[in-house]
Amino acid sequence: MNSYKNILLINFGGIGDEILFMPVIQGLKKEFPNAKLTLCLEGRSSAFLKLTDLLDSYFFVDIKTSNKYIEMLKLYFKSLTGKYDLVVSSGSNPLISILLFCTGIKTRVGYASSTISKKLLTYPVRLNKNQYASMMYFDLIRPLVDFEYELPHIKVAEHVKMPNSVLVHPGVSAVSISKNIIKTITAKKWAEIIKGLLKKGKKVHLAGGPDDSDCITQIREELRSEDLTNFTDMYGKTKNIFDLAELIKKSEILICSDSAPMHIGVATNTKTFAIFGPTDDKKLLPDSDNFTAIKNDVDCRPCLWEKRQTTCQNLSCLDISVDEIVDKICL
Repeated sequence: MNSYKNILLINFGGIGDEILFMPVIQGLKKEFPNAKLTLCLEGRSSAFLKLTDLLDSYFFVDIKTSNKYIEMLKLYFKSLTGKYDLVVSSGSNPLISILLFCTGIKTRVGYASSTISKKLLTYPVRLNKNQYASMMYFDLIRPLVDFEYELPHIKVAEHVKMPNSVLVHPGVSAVSISKNIIKTITAKKWAEIIKGLLKKGKKVHLAGGPDDSDCITQIREELRSEDLTNFTDMYGKTKNIFDLAELIKKSEILICSDSAPMHIGVATNTKTFAIFGPTDDKKLLPDSDNFTAIKNDVDCRPCLWEKRQTTCQNLSCLDISVDEIVDKICL
């Protein structure tokens, strides 16, 4: 086995995708503790860098913009001049394997997604999408490491759990909403969940990110006439993703949407309940009693990404009763 000294990792996507990719970073740091690890990621996921101390450097390539070919050139020159002896890329586009081959990096690892990728990669790995996405990423380094997969782990200190606490994070990214990708229930339903949890004696905390202001405003309005003795509005008090990760770590239970906070819940080993609509929970949550998908198993789900690129108008997959959600959380 080679002892690599300078490793380039390439993983595009949102913050959730970077957290799912964490076992690759963890695995390589464990196998090659003296190696320098550099991550190439999208600028929109820069906040992820606050959640790990395993990386030595990073650079941004925004490959999904209108300037994608210029960004590909940036990736090429960064890869060419970085003196890397190993590159691991999660991208399945054949152009990336061509680009990496041209940089002269000695060991190139990626998915065997095309004939040309199989020829140009040192380790072409079978792409198995029918599993938890984090394990799919870890498959990339199985030829390089001598141990088995471990769940994502992020850099958050241990905290004493707030007794009987439920953290509610209703948000999804504004980008997904702008693309007509609806993955969560309405603000009114989130408010009803909070009311139900309070009636069950839970201490409820509400959090959200900058994209969630409209949703949070509606929830606050719905709660105006309630007894909020055991309710704490934390919106705006978590200034960044690290603050949110600490709050999730302190909470006994997290209830959220299929979004970045869900992946933080997994990476902090917090008992997590996630609302799923059109996406596939089996690919986005690990198989564990600690992490539960709440969903309406209609025949047409999951459809998003497998069958369509935007959500349908019906959204029967999100027709989940508040009582069912509250009962599962309080079981």
